[in-house]
Amino acid sequence: MDISQIRSEYTKRKLSVKSIDCDPIIQFNKWLDEAIQSNCLEPTAMNVSTVSESNTPSSRMVLLKGVNKGQFIFFTNYQSRKGQHLSANPNICALFFWPELERQINIEGTVSKCSVNESDEYFQSRPWSSRIGAIISPQSQSIKNRTYIKKSFALEAAKHLPNYVPRPAHWGGYRITPNRIEFWQGRSNRLHDRMLYTLSAENDWQITRLAP
Repeated sequence: MDISQIRSEYTKRKLSVKSIDCDPIIQFNKWLDEAIQSNCLEPTAMNVSTVSESNTPSSRMVLLKGVNKGQFIFFTNYQSRKGQHLSANPNICALFFWPELERQINIEGTVSKCSVNESDEYFQSRPWSSRIGAIISPQSQSIKNRTYIKKSFALEAAKHLPNYVPRPAHWGGYRITPNRIEFWQGRSNRLHDRMLYTLSAENDWQITRLAP
Protein backbone atom coordinates (compact mmCIF):
# COMPACT_ATOMS: atom_id res chain seq x y z
CA MET A 1 0.00 0.00 0.00
CA ASP A 2 1.28 3.46 -0.91
CA ILE A 3 0.55 5.39 2.27
CA SER A 4 1.51 8.68 0.58
CA GLN A 5 -1.84 8.49 -1.24
CA ILE A 6 -3.99 8.11 1.88
CA ARG A 7 -6.03 11.26 2.39
CA SER A 8 -9.50 12.42 3.39
CA GLU A 9 -11.56 15.38 2.33
CA TYR A 10 -12.89 17.44 5.24
CA THR A 11 -16.34 18.90 4.61
CA LYS A 12 -18.38 18.59 7.80
CA ARG A 13 -18.07 22.01 9.43
CA LYS A 14 -16.49 25.46 9.26
CA LEU A 15 -15.11 27.99 11.74
CA SER A 16 -14.99 31.78 11.57
CA VAL A 17 -14.07 34.69 13.82
CA LYS A 18 -17.75 35.67 13.90
CA SER A 19 -18.89 32.22 15.05
CA ILE A 20 -16.41 31.55 17.85
CA ASP A 21 -16.62 32.81 21.41
CA CYS A 22 -14.30 35.59 22.54
CA ASP A 23 -13.28 33.36 25.48
CA PRO A 24 -11.27 30.28 24.40
CA ILE A 25 -12.29 28.32 27.50
CA ILE A 26 -15.98 28.74 26.62
CA GLN A 27 -15.19 27.76 23.04
CA PHE A 28 -13.23 24.73 24.25
CA ASN A 29 -16.10 23.56 26.45
CA LYS A 30 -18.49 23.96 23.54
CA TRP A 31 -16.34 21.75 21.29
CA LEU A 32 -15.74 19.23 24.07
CA ASP A 33 -19.48 18.95 24.69
CA GLU A 34 -20.05 18.39 20.97
CA ALA A 35 -17.36 15.68 20.92
CA ILE A 36 -19.03 13.92 23.86
CA GLN A 37 -22.53 14.23 22.39
CA SER A 38 -21.24 12.98 19.02
CA ASN A 39 -19.90 9.83 20.70
CA CYS A 40 -16.32 10.52 19.63
CA LEU A 41 -13.95 7.80 20.78
CA GLU A 42 -12.20 8.96 23.98
CA PRO A 43 -13.37 12.61 23.74
CA THR A 44 -11.27 13.65 26.78
CA ALA A 45 -8.05 12.07 25.52
CA MET A 46 -5.24 14.53 24.89
CA ASN A 47 -1.70 14.17 23.64
CA VAL A 48 0.54 15.82 26.23
CA SER A 49 4.03 16.88 25.13
CA THR A 50 6.85 17.76 27.50
CA VAL A 51 10.54 18.61 27.13
CA SER A 52 13.40 17.12 29.15
CA GLU A 53 16.31 18.98 30.70
CA SER A 54 18.34 18.03 27.60
CA ASN A 55 15.62 19.54 25.35
CA THR A 56 14.33 16.17 24.16
CA PRO A 57 10.58 16.23 23.44
CA SER A 58 8.25 13.42 24.45
CA SER A 59 4.51 12.86 23.91
CA ARG A 60 1.90 10.53 25.38
CA MET A 61 -1.88 10.27 25.74
CA VAL A 62 -3.57 11.21 29.01
CA LEU A 63 -7.17 12.01 29.96
CA LEU A 64 -8.47 15.48 30.74
CA LYS A 65 -10.21 15.38 34.11
CA GLY A 66 -11.52 18.90 34.44
CA VAL A 67 -11.53 22.50 33.25
CA ASN A 68 -11.56 24.90 36.18
CA LYS A 69 -10.74 28.60 36.50
CA GLY A 70 -9.39 28.64 32.95
CA GLN A 71 -7.03 25.73 33.59
CA PHE A 72 -6.97 22.19 32.20
CA ILE A 73 -6.53 19.40 34.77
CA PHE A 74 -5.01 15.95 34.47
CA PHE A 75 -3.54 13.44 36.94
CA THR A 76 -0.45 11.25 36.79
CA ASN A 77 2.54 9.81 38.60
CA TYR A 78 4.85 12.70 39.56
CA GLN A 79 7.87 10.37 39.25
CA SER A 80 7.01 9.29 35.69
CA ARG A 81 8.97 10.52 32.71
CA LYS A 82 6.51 13.34 32.09
CA GLY A 83 6.56 14.22 35.78
CA GLN A 84 10.34 14.48 35.74
CA HIS A 85 10.20 16.62 32.61
CA LEU A 86 7.63 18.97 34.12
CA SER A 87 9.63 19.27 37.33
CA ALA A 88 12.58 20.59 35.31
CA ASN A 89 10.61 22.43 32.62
CA PRO A 90 6.98 23.47 33.29
CA ASN A 91 6.22 24.26 29.64
CA ILE A 92 3.66 21.91 28.12
CA CYS A 93 1.50 21.32 25.07
CA ALA A 94 -1.80 19.42 24.98
CA LEU A 95 -3.47 18.37 21.73
CA PHE A 96 -7.04 17.14 21.32
CA PHE A 97 -7.98 15.42 18.06
CA TRP A 98 -11.55 14.47 17.21
CA PRO A 99 -11.42 12.90 13.72
CA GLU A 100 -15.15 12.23 13.79
CA LEU A 101 -15.69 16.02 13.81
CA GLU A 102 -12.56 16.84 11.78
CA ARG A 103 -11.31 19.02 14.63
CA GLN A 104 -8.19 19.67 16.67
CA ILE A 105 -7.41 21.94 19.62
CA ASN A 106 -3.80 22.76 20.47
CA ILE A 107 -3.13 24.19 23.94
CA GLU A 108 0.24 25.59 25.01
CA GLY A 109 1.11 26.88 28.45
CA THR A 110 2.72 26.02 31.76
CA VAL A 111 1.82 23.61 34.56
CA SER A 112 1.52 23.77 38.32
CA LYS A 113 0.57 20.97 40.71
CA CYS A 114 -2.98 20.67 41.99
CA SER A 115 -3.55 21.14 45.69
CA VAL A 116 -3.23 18.15 48.01
CA ASN A 117 -6.97 18.26 48.71
CA GLU A 118 -7.83 18.33 45.00
CA SER A 119 -5.56 15.38 44.28
CA ASP A 120 -6.93 13.46 47.29
CA GLU A 121 -10.53 14.08 46.23
CA TYR A 122 -9.99 12.90 42.67
CA PHE A 123 -7.91 9.90 43.77
CA GLN A 124 -10.73 8.64 45.99
CA SER A 125 -13.20 8.97 43.10
CA ARG A 126 -11.20 6.50 40.99
CA PRO A 127 -12.08 2.80 40.82
CA TRP A 128 -10.53 0.79 43.66
CA SER A 129 -8.29 -1.16 41.26
CA SER A 130 -6.98 2.05 39.67
CA ARG A 131 -6.01 3.36 43.10
CA ILE A 132 -4.07 0.17 43.84
CA GLY A 133 -2.37 0.41 40.44
CA ALA A 134 -1.29 3.98 41.12
CA ILE A 135 0.38 2.92 44.36
CA ILE A 136 2.40 -0.01 43.03
CA SER A 137 3.38 1.12 39.52
CA PRO A 138 6.89 2.63 39.20
CA GLN A 139 5.66 4.38 36.07
CA SER A 140 8.19 4.77 33.23
CA GLN A 141 10.79 2.63 35.03
CA SER A 142 12.07 -0.74 33.81
CA ILE A 143 10.51 -3.85 35.35
CA LYS A 144 11.49 -7.52 35.06
CA ASN A 145 8.25 -8.76 33.50
CA ARG A 146 4.48 -8.51 33.75
CA THR A 147 4.45 -11.07 36.56
CA TYR A 148 6.36 -8.59 38.74
CA ILE A 149 3.70 -5.90 38.41
CA LYS A 150 0.83 -8.39 38.82
CA LYS A 151 2.37 -9.75 42.02
CA SER A 152 2.90 -6.24 43.36
CA PHE A 153 -0.74 -5.46 42.64
CA ALA A 154 -1.97 -8.57 44.45
CA LEU A 155 0.17 -7.91 47.52
CA GLU A 156 -0.96 -4.28 47.76
CA ALA A 157 -4.61 -5.16 47.10
CA ALA A 158 -4.57 -7.59 50.04
CA LYS A 159 -3.78 -4.66 52.35
CA HIS A 160 -6.81 -2.61 51.38
CA LEU A 161 -9.75 -4.98 50.74
CA PRO A 162 -12.28 -3.41 51.07
CA ASN A 163 -10.71 -0.54 52.95
CA TYR A 164 -9.89 3.07 52.20
CA VAL A 165 -6.90 3.39 49.84
CA PRO A 166 -4.67 6.39 50.65
CA ARG A 167 -3.27 8.45 47.81
CA PRO A 168 0.49 7.94 47.43
CA ALA A 169 2.57 11.12 47.64
CA HIS A 170 4.07 10.44 44.21
CA TRP A 171 0.69 10.67 42.46
CA GLY A 172 -1.45 13.75 41.87
CA GLY A 173 -2.76 16.39 39.54
CA TYR A 174 -1.43 19.09 37.27
CA ARG A 175 -3.13 22.28 36.09
CA ILE A 176 -2.27 23.65 32.66
CA THR A 177 -2.46 27.44 32.51
CA PRO A 178 -2.76 28.26 28.78
CA ASN A 179 -1.20 31.19 26.97
CA ARG A 180 -1.91 29.99 23.42
CA ILE A 181 -4.91 28.00 22.16
CA GLU A 182 -5.55 27.11 18.53
CA PHE A 183 -8.81 25.72 17.18
CA TRP A 184 -8.49 23.79 13.92
CA GLN A 185 -11.43 22.81 11.75
CA GLY A 186 -10.79 20.67 8.69
CA ARG A 187 -12.09 22.11 5.40
CA SER A 188 -12.16 21.04 1.78
CA ASN A 189 -9.13 21.41 -0.50
CA ARG A 190 -6.90 21.55 2.61
CA LEU A 191 -8.04 25.15 3.17
CA HIS A 192 -8.57 24.48 6.86
CA ASP A 193 -9.91 27.03 9.35
CA ARG A 194 -7.41 27.89 12.08
CA MET A 195 -8.34 30.34 14.84
CA LEU A 196 -5.62 31.31 17.29
CA TYR A 197 -6.12 32.80 20.77
CA THR A 198 -3.03 34.37 22.31
CA LEU A 199 -2.85 35.88 25.79
CA SER A 200 -1.72 39.50 25.77
CA ALA A 201 0.36 41.30 28.38
CA GLU A 202 -2.92 42.78 29.66
CA ASN A 203 -4.24 39.25 30.22
CA ASP A 204 -6.75 39.53 27.39
CA TRP A 205 -7.25 36.96 24.65
CA GLN A 206 -6.50 38.13 21.13
CA ILE A 207 -8.00 36.21 18.18
CA THR A 208 -6.36 35.88 14.77
CA ARG A 209 -6.90 33.62 11.77
CA LEU A 210 -3.92 31.55 10.65
CA ALA A 211 -3.22 30.32 7.14
CA PRO A 212 -3.98 26.61 6.69
